[in-house]
Amino acid sequence: MFQLSEQTQLIILIIVLAILFVLVIFNNKRNQAKKQKRNFRKGFYEKTKKHKNN
Repeated sequence: MFQLSEQTQLIILIIVLAILFVLVIFNNKRNQAKKQKRNFRKGFYEKTKKHKNN
């Protein structure tokens, strides 16, 4: 396999962690935006209608 120096391994590790951190932040913002769009009452009544019809 590849033999990378400790310094190179550390740099790669930091880059990978930074990428994961950015992905988590982006996903969190996306989930919050979806949560703000949701209407609990509307969704609840639509689900209860479906259960009553079945």
